[in-house]
Amino acid sequence: MNQFFKFLFASCLGTALALMLLFFIGFSAIAGMAGKASQQEKVAVKANTVLEIKLDMPIPEKTNNLPLDPFQFDQKDVVGLHDIIGTIRQAKEDPDIKGIYFNATYVEAGKASSAQLREALEDFRSSGKFVVSYANFYTQNAYYLASVSDQILLNPVGAVDFRGFSSMIGFYKGMLDKLDVQMKIFYAGKFKSATEPFRLDKMSDENRTQVREYIKGLYDNFIADIAKSRNIPETELRAIADNYDGRSAQSSLKAHLIDRIAYEDEVFDLMKEKIGLDKKDKLNRISLEDYYATKGRDLNLSAKDKIAVVYAEGTISDGDGGEPGNVFDAKYVKILRQIRKDDKVKAIVLRINSPGGSVLASENILREVQLCKEAGKPVVVSMGDVAASGGYYIACQADSIFAEPNTITGSIGVFGMIPILQKTMKDKLGITFDTVRTGQYSAFGTPFYDFSPEESAIIQERIDWIYEDFLQKVAKGRGKTRDQIHEMAQGRVWTGEKAFEIGLVDGIGDLDRAIASAAKLAGVEKYRTTEFPRTKSGIEQLIDQITRNKDKDDDYVRSWIIRSELGEMYPLYKSMQDLRNAKGIQARLPYELMIY
Repeated sequence: MNQFFKFLFASCLGTALALMLLFFIGFSAIAGMAGKASQQEKVAVKANTVLEIKLDMPIPEKTNNLPLDPFQFDQKDVVGLHDIIGTIRQAKEDPDIKGIYFNATYVEAGKASSAQLREALEDFRSSGKFVVSYANFYTQNAYYLASVSDQILLNPVGAVDFRGFSSMIGFYKGMLDKLDVQMKIFYAGKFKSATEPFRLDKMSDENRTQVREYIKGLYDNFIADIAKSRNIPETELRAIADNYDGRSAQSSLKAHLIDRIAYEDEVFDLMKEKIGLDKKDKLNRISLEDYYATKGRDLNLSAKDKIAVVYAEGTISDGDGGEPGNVFDAKYVKILRQIRKDDKVKAIVLRINSPGGSVLASENILREVQLCKEAGKPVVVSMGDVAASGGYYIACQADSIFAEPNTITGSIGVFGMIPILQKTMKDKLGITFDTVRTGQYSAFGTPFYDFSPEESAIIQERIDWIYEDFLQKVAKGRGKTRDQIHEMAQGRVWTGEKAFEIGLVDGIGDLDRAIASAAKLAGVEKYRTTEFPRTKSGIEQLIDQITRNKDKDDDYVRSWIIRSELGEMYPLYKSMQDLRNAKGIQARLPYELMIY
């Protein structure tokens, strides 16, 4: 009896402490949000102001659609790609904003996103306002954006990391061999190389071919854009990269990669001069985040008709929710179903930035896309940095598909991997297993027994069936035959430009073009956009994890800690975690695209 009361007391105490913690967190969140609101009210855009753009956070498609620090109550918005572009456009028309100070070293964005940001900066310059760039060191992505500037300045001991592109893939077969782990691997599509790191120690010829082709396409666009802005012939620019002439500030200046070697205080003096201020005058600067918070967005609330923009970014997984910035099928089915039943929504734009994931989850989302179309709501897809494999699966039957020139898409193929730990457990740990079965396949799928030839045949048959089904779905959506799709599928990855040439997408264009296309298909002229999913603050995300998934709330906290520590290397870690947590047959990009 005494033991019973001890457990009862401990349970009640734990519950009380949890409630107190939630109360404290909620109270602190309200106080923090109130403080944040009052801070935003104080931010004012004065005359002769310069908009400062740093881009020192990961850039999600949708503002705040990523794990946020739950204990930073004064955290500013992590402005999404399309809101950054909208904010730059707003600054272009704002008479109080005289120019942009681009002060970025690392830009955590894919090649398609970077190209869109660059276009926004070019458009800003077309107004006659200036863009001045300065950094202690330019990475290639940061320099790509900075290259549109009126003037590019660099710290005297800095450099421009301008050297061309490379794509690196890690291979784990040697490690698995040392551990006696057998990987049972099944796939369809000779270019479907997601399994290569677990069965080879280098790229296959097919994989090397596709990587070389798409990385060349990305690099050609990169060189062409910079050559045009810097007025340097493309051949000369390629030679500068091959010789690594950006290795120092002095050599960067000689190669005309930059316009001036300077310290930041000299950059401030330069911008004062452009505005017409004296050196002793104060230079008013406002950050992108503060300007976004102050100006807000034009929602056009007077329009009754709506176009729903659904952001599908991240790995496609089974379930109803988890880390923000991922696509969970139950969550997105619910969103699309809600949109389908909303009479005010006349069309849907599905913005995809996803390497794919679970076939089952992709199928469930595609089904809801089909139902939206059957309900009379046109569906248009807009592809971001990546819309491949499962990302293409959910796009393939849209009324129209738009991609960026630098989008990575295709990868129409499937795979499955199962580790067999029988030898590992016996030879490394001395653990063996025995079993009693009621049938031939009773122990099918366990990692502690190697597969029989019959079991392997069953899995490969399933893989082949899903691949064929994938081909049929794409053929129906693209208006082509199964054999035509098979010719361009087989797991092969394409750039947006190549995908347009072969008919996997309908046009080259950004989100705005996709929205305009959706409006035209729906026959509406006056409309407003409404965005999904709803994003939450860091503290709301934590509370959601605690209340919805009590036994895994530490996963969320661990996620943002690891993200903050790994920085630009986090996507590689995330990719490995996604593979580790993957269930069932997968339709996902062959690997994490790490292009340097």
